[in-house]
Amino acid sequence: MGSPAGKYQIVADQGATFSRVLTWKDSTNTAVNLTGYTARMHIRNEYESTSFVLALTTENGRIALGGSAGTVTLTIDATTMTNLFADTYVYDLELVSGGGVVTRLVMGTFTVRREVTR
Repeated sequence: MGSPAGKYQIVADQGATFSRVLTWKDSTNTAVNLTGYTARMHIRNEYESTSFVLALTTENGRIALGGSAGTVTLTIDATTMTNLFADTYVYDLELVSGGGVVTRLVMGTFTVRREVTR
């Protein structure tokens, strides 16, 4: 669990519901039990940006954790995706244990492809 964050490029479509399921596994390929964890993810224009474009958290319902299955489900509704400009952003996803240990699970780019039908 002390490994550096994985790098993962996300591509999402403007105007469409976005959903992605990730599974956190340990070095023995066993799902990490996420019971008692919270999660947070910020999408920003660039790493140095002081404000975020969009926040996904367990508190705002955009991230759901799957307990002993180790799954992390990211969801952004179609209306919110419509309001995101087509561009390439940066993000990272952090998981926080009940004891306050923060693990940056993945990071990378979040590309929104422009919608044609609207």
